[in-house]
Amino acid sequence: MLSLASGIARTCEGVNRRSMLQLGCLGGLGLTLPTLLAQRARAGEATRDVNCIFIWTLGGTSHHDTLDPKPEAPINVKGPFGVIDTAIPGVKFTEICPKLAAEVNRFSLLRSWNPKNGSHGFADQYCMSGRLPNPTITYPCVGSVVSQQQGFKSALPPFVQLGAYVDRTFNGGTSGVLGLEHMPFEIHADANDAKFSVRDITPPLNMELGRVDRRKQMLARIDALQRRADLQPKAFDAVDEHYKAALNMITAPETKRAFDLASEDTKLRDAYGRNRFGQRLLLARRLVQSGVRFVTVSDPSWDNHQDCFNALQKSLMPAVDQGLPVLLTDLEQQGMLDNTLVVWMTDFGRTPKINSASGRDHWATAGFVVMAGAGIQGGSVIGSTDDQGSAPANNEYTTEQVVASIYHKLGLPLDLVVQAVDGRPIRLLEAEPVREWA
Repeated sequence: MLSLASGIARTCEGVNRRSMLQLGCLGGLGLTLPTLLAQRARAGEATRDVNCIFIWTLGGTSHHDTLDPKPEAPINVKGPFGVIDTAIPGVKFTEICPKLAAEVNRFSLLRSWNPKNGSHGFADQYCMSGRLPNPTITYPCVGSVVSQQQGFKSALPPFVQLGAYVDRTFNGGTSGVLGLEHMPFEIHADANDAKFSVRDITPPLNMELGRVDRRKQMLARIDALQRRADLQPKAFDAVDEHYKAALNMITAPETKRAFDLASEDTKLRDAYGRNRFGQRLLLARRLVQSGVRFVTVSDPSWDNHQDCFNALQKSLMPAVDQGLPVLLTDLEQQGMLDNTLVVWMTDFGRTPKINSASGRDHWATAGFVVMAGAGIQGGSVIGSTDDQGSAPANNEYTTEQVVASIYHKLGLPLDLVVQAVDGRPIRLLEAEPVREWA
């Protein structure tokens, strides 16, 4: 399923005639896209051509049981997993992360992240924008800022979200003050499905081009009738340009190529993992390769208040442990790693002490972040937590600084001021990057 977060055009009397025809006559072709694509006419030039794949494990991935184990802590803190050596002498991960441990020289691990938050929904807004939720201003996520500042590189949208697993309670992962046209282009279909397709990107099966032309002609006639009574012909001209852009996306060769996962080598698909997460990582690489600037890969079910260890060992970490190192290797082999930033974030950490349901609860003062590519020095571990993993022991960094690092790597000014749709000037970020990632 593809979801486009945009509203139906309305007048004081309700839905207008043109919108009804656009939805009814062109909806089958995915032509609800123009709201998103409207930015093409006013897209700015990119200051740096660096793309981003942002991995979001929704719910809060346990740092104790993955990349920041505490083997010397009491059993009710360290948990049931053993630890293994990584490729960095003296650095250990838990035993459920063997491939990440072997490939640690490909990424940088921040162990001294202080999330300063332990609430779902709140975290999605904070981690994706670098700003705390505000009842009067919805700050845009980084993907939307990239969309607004850097615009299109190809017929594909600059900002795509794979999966529906971003909590929107506090408008996390949205365009906020930048307007609906910079919302993520959402693709909910499972890329691991043998019949994977993006329903609204391509015309329905067996639809003849003549039928497409008839729909376009019908809309043109209705437009001509309404234009005679309308006092804003330039506005209609602009809308027409946006619809042309939408049709261009549907028919562009790079669109079809980007979503044709079946064309990939079977061995590479197997290497990523024949699961939802692994195939979304592969699709993310293909989208960036085809001109998408920012791809969010969302993954659910990391809020393990009970039976935490079975969930991590059997269903959650295997896909990440397999897919993430392969993504980094693949990007390098494709010659894309130098201009693609890969980020893995999650809501927050989990409690040092295991609860009575064999789970860990929300923890607001410790967690981890992974970054790679775009000049990030691999094989580095930044900071540490105390002996129970409850708080940073040194080199503490906050969410604002992590997001500032993403801005910096993507060539976005740290003092960027944008104009909201109502004309207000708004500074998006007020932080400096993580020193080791600058």
